[in-house]
Amino acid sequence: MATLSVKPSQRFRLPDWHTNSYLLSTNAERQRDASHQIRQEARVLRNETNNQTIWDEHDNRTRLEERVDTVNRWKEMLDKCLTDLDAEIDALTQAGNEGRMKESAEQNLQAKNLPLDVAIECLTLRDSRRDIDVVKDPVEEELHKEVEVIDATKKALQRKIGQSFEKLCLLQEVRQQLNSDHRGKMETLDIDRGCLSLNLKSPNISLKINPTRVPDGSSTLQQWDDFSQFSKNRAEAEMKEAVELREAIALTIAETNNELEAQRVATEFAFRKRLREMEKVYSELKWQEKNTLEEITELQKDIQHLEDDLRRKFLNLKLCHTRLESRTYRPNVELCRDQAQYGLTDEVHQLEAIIAALKQKLAQAQDALDALYKHLARLQADIACKANSMLLDTKCMDTRRKLTVPAEKFVPEVDTFTRTTNRTLSPLKSCQLELA
Repeated sequence: MATLSVKPSQRFRLPDWHTNSYLLSTNAERQRDASHQIRQEARVLRNETNNQTIWDEHDNRTRLEERVDTVNRWKEMLDKCLTDLDAEIDALTQAGNEGRMKESAEQNLQAKNLPLDVAIECLTLRDSRRDIDVVKDPVEEELHKEVEVIDATKKALQRKIGQSFEKLCLLQEVRQQLNSDHRGKMETLDIDRGCLSLNLKSPNISLKINPTRVPDGSSTLQQWDDFSQFSKNRAEAEMKEAVELREAIALTIAETNNELEAQRVATEFAFRKRLREMEKVYSELKWQEKNTLEEITELQKDIQHLEDDLRRKFLNLKLCHTRLESRTYRPNVELCRDQAQYGLTDEVHQLEAIIAALKQKLAQAQDALDALYKHLARLQADIACKANSMLLDTKCMDTRRKLTVPAEKFVPEVDTFTRTTNRTLSPLKSCQLELA
């Protein structure tokens, strides 16, 4: 009997077939609707973006124009400032070339060399102080003030040349800063005007790599404005000071002559006061040295006693250990933990505690002794420093006698090279010289 062969594949039902056709038609309509919606949105987006792009380009062009105007205004201000600065530099240069003032300064400078040499010699001598004595004390401050006053006096005599030259250097520095700022603004104007000249048909426009990056060294608008304002203000201030400089010369000459004598008196008073203070500290340090040496001697004795006690306690401990060990050999029931056993055990514990306490105290004593020796070394080093400092200040006082004693009558009281005195010294001074 013949059989009907059936192809082994999935068989769909008729409703499934109708459903598939319906879905295809529905999806096609939905896709067309979505496409139509996208086309409408794209047209709207094109219109909006075209308008936005046009307005953005217009706004940025306006901003560039305003920026060009701002930079140009600053450039014009810098032009004027540079012109005024050049005029002041020329005036100051001419003022500094007056021969009459230079000749007067040369005649008076010779008389001011001696006070300056004495002050510098005192500062040089005091540079030989050591360790903690290298201190900025009132004497050093007064000496520096004296040098400053003498320098001011000398400058007052050569103000037309010296201070004019200093101010000229400052004006040149300001001019260089203004020139740099001016060149930067000129370059900026060229760049921004070049940007303004660009349009969509320009041949040299192209896409750049990361054009929105912030370059290193960028500044804010406020910083840019502050920098230019600072340069302008500084230039104006320096020009004002240059004008005032010429007006203050006569007044400075009169004031510095009086200040020089007053400063000499103040410096010598500071020397005498400092010498008295160092002598007092020197005596105190010697007293501390004596007490420290005595304390070291006493502490060494106590350390010896501690060591002796520690040796004796070790002998006692050995005795207890030997007794306890010997009693462990008692036979049989005689190996009893009797009162003697307990007493010996307690004695061992007590001795161990005592030995530990003695060791701890001995270590503390050794540490204290080391600290005393270290501090004694510091005391002795400081005593030597104080003696050296007193000798140096005594030499300075002797050197300053040149300011009040005529040169033909001046005889040094302290040898300049060996720093030895030509006078009869007190025992304290003699000790200072030995330490030095």
